[in-house]
Amino acid sequence: MTDLVPADFTVPRELLAPEFRLEPLGERHNASDHAAWTGSIAHIRATPGWAGRGWPPADGMPPERNLDDLRRHAADFEARTGFTYTVLEPDRDEVIGCVYIYPDREDPSAVSVSSWVRADRAHLDAPLYRAVSDWLAGHWPLREVRYTPR
Repeated sequence: MTDLVPADFTVPRELLAPEFRLEPLGERHNASDHAAWTGSIAHIRATPGWAGRGWPPADGMPPERNLDDLRRHAADFEARTGFTYTVLEPDRDEVIGCVYIYPDREDPSAVSVSSWVRADRAHLDAPLYRAVSDWLAGHWPLREVRYTPR
C-alpha cells in the first residue's frame, strides 16, 4: 500500500476545537476507547456512514482484541497508510469518539473519512463533522474526500 499523503507532508498530531480535541489513537486509549464504543453500539451503527459496515460488532469484543485494533491503527498511522484519531474531551483523556481517514475501499484514489461519537455526546456529531471537514480541506493534501454529511 502506498502513502496516503505525500512523503513531505507533516501529518498533524492534533486538532483542537472548543468541544473536543483529536490526537492519534494509540494503546493508551484502550480502556476508554473500548468503554466509549461498547456503550454506544446502536448509536454508532445509526450514525451517517456506518450503516451496513458490521462495526461495531453487535456483541462487542474483549478489551484485548480492541487493543489489537488500536495497535493496527497506530501502525497504519506510522506507515502513513491510514490515520485514526481519537476524539477526546477538551481537558481530559476521556474518549468520546473516533475519526478514521483511509483510502476509499471502492476507489483507492479517493479518501474515505468516517467518524462516530458516544451516544451521550450525540450533539457533537455535526460539530465534529464540520471541524474535521474544514481541517482536511484546509490543512491536508488529500485527493477527493468522501465523508457522509451530517
